[in-house]
Amino acid sequence: MEREVSGMRKYYESGKTKEASWRESQLKGLRSALMEKEEDILKALKQDLGKHHVEAFRDEVGILGRSIDVALKSLRRWMAGREAKLPKIAVLSRADIVPEPLGLVLIMSSWNFPFGLSLEPLIGAIAAGNAAVLKPSEMSPACSSLLATILASYLDNNAIKVFQGGPQLGQQLLCQKWDKIFFTGSAQVGRIVMSAAAQHLTPVTLELGGKCPAVVDSLSASWDTQVAAKRIVSAKYGSCAGQACIAIDYVIVERNFAPVLVESMKAWINKMFGENPKENNSVARVVNKQHFSRLKNLLDYPEAKNSLVFGGSMDEDSLFIEPTILVDPPLESEIMREEIFGPLLPIITVEKIEDSIQFIKSRPKPLAIYAFTNNKTLQRRMSSETSSGSIVFNDAIVQYVADTIPFGGVGGSGFGKYHGKFSFDTFSHEKAVMQRSFYTDFWFRHPPWTLNKFQLLQAAYNLDYFGMLLVLLGLKKTRRYSIWAAM
Repeated sequence: MEREVSGMRKYYESGKTKEASWRESQLKGLRSALMEKEEDILKALKQDLGKHHVEAFRDEVGILGRSIDVALKSLRRWMAGREAKLPKIAVLSRADIVPEPLGLVLIMSSWNFPFGLSLEPLIGAIAAGNAAVLKPSEMSPACSSLLATILASYLDNNAIKVFQGGPQLGQQLLCQKWDKIFFTGSAQVGRIVMSAAAQHLTPVTLELGGKCPAVVDSLSASWDTQVAAKRIVSAKYGSCAGQACIAIDYVIVERNFAPVLVESMKAWINKMFGENPKENNSVARVVNKQHFSRLKNLLDYPEAKNSLVFGGSMDEDSLFIEPTILVDPPLESEIMREEIFGPLLPIITVEKIEDSIQFIKSRPKPLAIYAFTNNKTLQRRMSSETSSGSIVFNDAIVQYVADTIPFGGVGGSGFGKYHGKFSFDTFSHEKAVMQRSFYTDFWFRHPPWTLNKFQLLQAAYNLDYFGMLLVLLGLKKTRRYSIWAAM
């Protein structure tokens, strides 16, 4: 591994990956791979996670194709950089902000969206001109193996490699010197990544998660209630069975409105997944038995189990958990303390919906907040008084699709951002390039120091050209004359 990583660094230093033609060819290769291997990708996602092929295309293949198209269309413009505005005192000077690749980067992805969370940052790394090592999660083995095969076949293996393995391989990779580490996963592993990166002063982007709340106002129109319930159900249970960092982790609703919302959600669960969701291929499976046991234990907590109002059936052999709703489980229960990452959805009731703001503020900053309300005052308060990676009104998880807005966390939900141009920026260094003419100079910026130079510098920094003229003519003393005299 060390030899391969060393060889990749030498290849990067040859300058090949910095060429626009190389970047474009790799992005086109990745686009071809998605098109030609689409069926294999959908099969691998079905094998590892039980994802229906429509869900898999929606959440991974389709989004990735669009991201590559955006990068290809915009690449030359992103690479061009931009001119910076200089202060007037910098006469006959010019400055540009020029993006340059960081170098050799490490991308460590998660198992729940094994293609999307691997290739989305890789698109940015390639577009920015880096060499990259991808370490996919061992918990989605079919997808990990397919990723290795695809990238070896379609991309330049001198600069882009996939290393497969478990935690031990991850530790070995973290011991290497990288110019950037991009990690998606749990906060627990994120701390390990940061600690390892600190040994080499390596910059890190962490995409973590947390408990993402959905606030549902007492919607007066029945149509609005139905739409809110439908979008909550689809976002929670219809995207990797809730095994997503931006999935709704719990819902906050006014106590009087809770029964209305719960009944609407029950109806939509039946419409989307049928009376027997286990037999419906639209519900993804839990990734493995370890996570299945963890989710089962969350529900087996006595007080949590007593709050169960819908669902709750499980089948360990097929790793299936039915879409489940709980109302007011104890706040000290594990289901309300830990990120759920599964198809269990607690609903917390409050006296008035404004109380949800303080409830959210009292907990770690989430990756996303979702608020279903037509109340503009509440929307403004939610935006200004809470902190999260993103906030979405009247829908959920759709922000992940938008390549024109940054995707990332804040505080305990991570830091750094990507998607679209933000991915390019994440894997680039913005270098300041300044040029000056030989034909002009302010002599008073050079030693030896005199009172006259002191006065001219004061006027220059204040952009007071008339004052500079008076100083030169000996007609003005600046307000800091006493400073000079005291020296």
